[in-house]
Amino acid sequence: MNDWPEGWSDDNRGGNRYGQGSAGERPEGARVMRHVQRPATPPQQRPAPPRPAGPPRQRRAEPSPYGGPDENTGYDSGYNTGQVYGGGGRGDGHGGGPGGGHTPQGRSAPDWRRRIKIGALSLVIVVLAVSIGTYFWADSKLRREVDLSKVIERPESGKGTNYLIVGSDSREGMTSDDKKRLHTGSAAGKRTDSMMILHDGANGPTLVSLPRDSNVEIPSFKGSESGKLYPARGRFTKLNAAYAMDGPELLVRTVEFNTGLRIDHYVEIGFGGFAKIVDAIGGVELDIPKAFKDKKSGADFQAGKQTLNGEQSLAFVRTRYAFAEADLARTKNQQKFLAALASQTATPSTILNPFKLYPTMGAGLDTLIVDKDMSLWSLGQMFFAMKGVTGGDGKSMNMPVAGFSNGNVDWDKAKVKQLVDQLRNDETVTVSGR
Repeated sequence: MNDWPEGWSDDNRGGNRYGQGSAGERPEGARVMRHVQRPATPPQQRPAPPRPAGPPRQRRAEPSPYGGPDENTGYDSGYNTGQVYGGGGRGDGHGGGPGGGHTPQGRSAPDWRRRIKIGALSLVIVVLAVSIGTYFWADSKLRREVDLSKVIERPESGKGTNYLIVGSDSREGMTSDDKKRLHTGSAAGKRTDSMMILHDGANGPTLVSLPRDSNVEIPSFKGSESGKLYPARGRFTKLNAAYAMDGPELLVRTVEFNTGLRIDHYVEIGFGGFAKIVDAIGGVELDIPKAFKDKKSGADFQAGKQTLNGEQSLAFVRTRYAFAEADLARTKNQQKFLAALASQTATPSTILNPFKLYPTMGAGLDTLIVDKDMSLWSLGQMFFAMKGVTGGDGKSMNMPVAGFSNGNVDWDKAKVKQLVDQLRNDETVTVSGR
């Protein structure tokens, strides 16, 4: 007896061969159950709107719902080849295109080399823009107020570069509270509190302190403001008196006349700017060999390593009455401190940190007075030469001293001449001073 509906058998299942089982070339389709099928109810159709005149529109062929090529259009859904859920033509069930499906079709892999190049170029542009902007910002802050062209009868230039570095007791920009806190007093005008010659040459930097009480001759000079020529009167006085008489130009003229060494650049900083620089870098670490006190400068230090803030630093470099040889001892402390300041400021942690660099530069440049030919580059060279003094590449010393007369310091003229010759010729300095 045949159990198939309407007497179906293996030989009369129909021309389309549906229901063949897994042995056929196509997947087994749904069996047609004729005894349960109901005639489909035709959908109600609305009257078609009138169509515009023109060539008849061709009906788009619909793909076969069962996969494989459509008998009318040749459309292949990909069902029979395992490509329903993936593109490409691998047919291995992984989908995707060539290369194992890691990259979607139509989308290329990121070009990382190009991205790295663009990123590096952008970084370089930003760094250059910031560097250039910082340079012009700092350069605009330099107070080029000293005109060395007014200095007459100057010595010939030698090898290397000579800077005259002056610390003045200028109280410009300081409030009454600042003056009291820093123990500067309230004297009008300004005087030189320290003077040094820094020579930067091929044999390393040499820092020579000039005691402010040095007994020197005031030469003939041209007034910096009046332009009037003042003849020499053979007058000997303290070196800092030259600054008080006619300012930086006469000080340079006096140093050159009494040494024979040409000064290439002039740099001056006041009390307030000095203290602000120290505070901007977070203090200066210093090793003080012996404890000392000085009521006039406000100094009160114990022996040993310690970090000095701006107020303490100013007291340290100004102290003179706590020492037997007041002026000479003070110049040594000034050399020691300035070298430590330069060494601790010219570091990557300061230069590469904008939160320390800009306050430090701003504090110093606002109160720094230089000559008209001083560039920011020259100032940087001076700063690193100062750092080299403590780095083992240079030497620090006092001007050779022969003795004292009437409270003033007399230079050893023979040694001074030898020292100047060595500096002018950029030779290794062999002269020593007290």
